[in-house]
Amino acid sequence: MAVHDVHSPLPGTFYRRPSPDAPVYAETGERIQAGQVIGLIEVMKQFTELQAEHAGTLQAFHVDNGDPVEPGQLLAVIDGDA
Repeated sequence: MAVHDVHSPLPGTFYRRPSPDAPVYAETGERIQAGQVIGLIEVMKQFTELQAEHAGTLQAFHVDNGDPVEPGQLLAVIDGDA
């Protein structure tokens, strides 16, 4: 299987859920589809969905909910389909 890194497309704050009382978009170990939202990046009250570009198993997040992120920063790793 190929391993796919998910990088931040822009600076901001990373969120794993759409609101504080909502469930997370994706859990580590979960099977995800290409195009599935796995988080949000907020910049000045504008939210951008972070979508998986590849299907596979979400191996790990490398940032926590609410962490500041920079462009190009590694956010998550997906073990992709062969």
